[in-house]
Amino acid sequence: MTVSLDLKFTEAYNKLSELEEVLAPDIMLKLYAYYKQAVVGDSFSYDRETDVIDAFKFNAWRQLNGMSQEEAKKQYIKLANSI
Repeated sequence: MTVSLDLKFTEAYNKLSELEEVLAPDIMLKLYAYYKQAVVGDSFSYDRETDVIDAFKFNAWRQLNGMSQEEAKKQYIKLANSI
């Protein structure tokens, strides 16, 4: 299942990368957080001297603490498919 999930995750990422439509900020934050959790997991890092946007992105990602990378991929795919 991992190979299939990884393939679906990559397809969802590619689909969104080609999207010309501007997405709502809350959707973009969710996508960012799921992506980071799926790719990096709980290895959080944050430079306190970054701007407000990066702080929001970090906070969205941090809220997924403990979510498995597999579950994050599933949620990313689900959200991408709803767009």
